[in-house]
Amino acid sequence: MIKVGVYGGTGRVGKLLLQDLKTEDTLVLSAVYVRNSLDFAIDPSALVTNDLDVFFKACDVVIDFSLPDATQALLEKAMQNPKPLVIATTGLELHQANLLKDASELMPILYATNMSLGVAVLSKLVEQASKVLEGFDIEVVEMHHKHKKDAPSGTALTLAESAAKGRGLDLDKVRVSGRNGNIGERTKDEIAVMALRGGDIVGRHTVGFYNDGEFIEMNHTATSRHTFSKGALRASKWLVSQEAGLYNISDCLGLD
Repeated sequence: MIKVGVYGGTGRVGKLLLQDLKTEDTLVLSAVYVRNSLDFAIDPSALVTNDLDVFFKACDVVIDFSLPDATQALLEKAMQNPKPLVIATTGLELHQANLLKDASELMPILYATNMSLGVAVLSKLVEQASKVLEGFDIEVVEMHHKHKKDAPSGTALTLAESAAKGRGLDLDKVRVSGRNGNIGERTKDEIAVMALRGGDIVGRHTVGFYNDGEFIEMNHTATSRHTFSKGALRASKWLVSQEAGLYNISDCLGLD
């Protein structure tokens, strides 16, 4: 059995990981890292700790759905004690993203802004469509619940990066994330990434390709956060046998 450590078991997806691990045949919950304490019961055989050293010793692979500062602390500890890491934290700053790359030289790390298998497939389709539909305008719109802190979502940016890759563009140079006032006509290469927030929307992403006389829209809607936890568990099974390196969910699915 592969011993899984859940980093941040009190978060929305962290709680679901604890549930979904109960149904796994090859994975077992071995440890949960929390800053304070759990306010709900879990399998008594699993270790609950706020000591990262103890946490790392208790697991074969770590799954992290937390916040950027917490992920940074995890990566800094992992540099001292390399361990396969599945990380789904979004909104990483440049320093944290660079730390992620540095850590991946010592251990296998699978980083994905969205652990959904459907989003992984959508990302590949967006890249292909962007390449084929030369001249079509590209717009990305994402919708999330009112509690989400970062915008645009990491998933929306990943999809926009796929669109830019399909055309050989640098997303940082062509991305637009807001329009207001007399801004003039849309430029040929710009890729818009817009964010909507409200209610309890789990996640919806639309990538549209618009031309004179026709348009195509590709949509992905997450109706349950179990989509993300189950995707992370699948990634964990795959990652434990990989060499050091930085991987994504597409690697896990054999899409690259």
